[in-house]
Amino acid sequence: MARFELKLPKMGESVAEATITSWLKEVGDTIELDEAVVEIATDKVDSEVPSEVEGTLVEILYQQDDVVAVGETIAIIEIEAEGSEDEQADISGSDEESQIEAVEKTIEKAAEVVSTPISKNSDSGKFYSPLVRNIAKTEGVSMEQLETISGSGKDGRVTKEDILLYLENGIPVPKPAAIKEVAEKVSKPAQKAAQKEVQKVTPISVNGEDEIIEMSRMGKLISKHMVNSVQTAAHVQSFIEIDVTNIVKWRTKVKDAFFKREGEKLTFTPILMHAVAATIKKYPMINIAIDGDTIIKKKNINLGMAAALPDGNLIVPVIKNADQLNLVGMTKAVNDLAGRARNNQLKPDEIQDGTYTVTNVGGFGSVMGTPIINQPQVAILALGAIRKMPAVIETPEGDFIGIRQKMFVSHSYDHRVVNGALGGLFIKTLKEILESWDIQQDF
Repeated sequence: MARFELKLPKMGESVAEATITSWLKEVGDTIELDEAVVEIATDKVDSEVPSEVEGTLVEILYQQDDVVAVGETIAIIEIEAEGSEDEQADISGSDEESQIEAVEKTIEKAAEVVSTPISKNSDSGKFYSPLVRNIAKTEGVSMEQLETISGSGKDGRVTKEDILLYLENGIPVPKPAAIKEVAEKVSKPAQKAAQKEVQKVTPISVNGEDEIIEMSRMGKLISKHMVNSVQTAAHVQSFIEIDVTNIVKWRTKVKDAFFKREGEKLTFTPILMHAVAATIKKYPMINIAIDGDTIIKKKNINLGMAAALPDGNLIVPVIKNADQLNLVGMTKAVNDLAGRARNNQLKPDEIQDGTYTVTNVGGFGSVMGTPIINQPQVAILALGAIRKMPAVIETPEGDFIGIRQKMFVSHSYDHRVVNGALGGLFIKTLKEILESWDIQQDF
C-alpha cells in the first residue's frame, strides 16, 4: 500500500491560506478519483477539494475551523500501489513544499525535548490548532500560560499571530537553544505583525438595547484585505460623465432578438465590460502589477467583475482573456459567472489571476463611487447608475436642451505607477468608445 498526501491546493496569487469548513469524508471511508473530500473557504470563495487518487482516507490532519496554509498536507489517503517496495513509498500531491511546512516538521522533532504538556483541548474547552500547539511547545509555553492568551480567532480561538504577539510582549520563557533557533524561523513570517505596537482604544459602550454581531469569517478577511490595499497603494481618482443614450436605444431594440437567438439576457454590464477590455488593449500599462520595485506587465487581459453576495459580502469572478471575446461571448461569460457567484458555485481558478477590476455601483442606485483597488492590481473602475438627464446637445443648427441617458464613471488607480495623464486618458478613451456606439449595428 502507498500513502498519498492530500494538500491544500493553490487558489490564487493573493490567497495564502484557507479555513476548513467541513469534512465530507471520515477516516476509513473509500474515496473515488476526483471525489470531493473536504470543503474550504477563503476570503474570496468557498470551494471543495477533490481527491487526485482512489483509496481509503486513513488520517485527517486538520479539523473543522482550522486555518491551513496553501501547500499544507491536510489528509492522508492510502492507495493500492503496484511494483517494488521502493515504489510504494509515501508520495505527495505536489512537489512544491512551503517553507512553513518544512519548519513545522523541524519543530515537531525539536519539540520532543520540551516536556510541557499541551493538549488539543484545554480544561476550559478552548481548542488549540496544531500550529499553535507546536509553537507553544517550541517556546516552552505551558498550558496555563496558553490559557491566559486572548484569542482573536473565531469563538476566541488563539491564532498564530496571537501567540507570537504574546511571546513578543509577554513574559520570556526559558527554552533550549536548539528550540529557540527553530522558533525564530517560525516567527520570521509574522515578525512585522507581532512587533506592531498594540494600540489602546476607548472601549465601545454597549447597553441592553444594542445588538452585538460578530463579523463573519469572510467579512474579517475582506476587511483585512481592504485595509492592506489602502496602506499599500497611493489611491487617486479620476471621474468622467458618459452619454450612453445610443447604447440604451440599441439595447432596447435588440435585446429580445438577442435572447431568442442566444438564450441569454443582454444587460448593460457585458456591453460596458466589452468596451473596458478594448480600452485596456489601447493602454496596456494600466494592465500591470507591482512586485517590490519592479512592474509586471500582464500579457492577458483578465477582467474581474465585482459581484455582491446575498449576505452582503463581495466576490470577484474573473473573465479570462476578455479582449478576445465578442459581445455574445462576453454576455455568456458575465451571465454565467454572475449566476454561479450568487449561488456560491464558483471554482477557485475562476476568482484568481485578475488583472483589472470593474464594479457596478450603479446597481445599488449610486451615482458614482471611489472603490478600493483589488491588490495586486493597480486600478479599478466604478460604473455609476444610468440616469435620464437634461443636457446641452450641439447641432449644426445650434445648441438645444434635450433628455439624454448619462452615467458617471470613476477610475481609482495606484499613483505610484499610474499618473494622472494615463488614469484620465483611460476613461476618456472609454467615453469615446461608448459614445460612438453605432445604433444600427447588429450583435
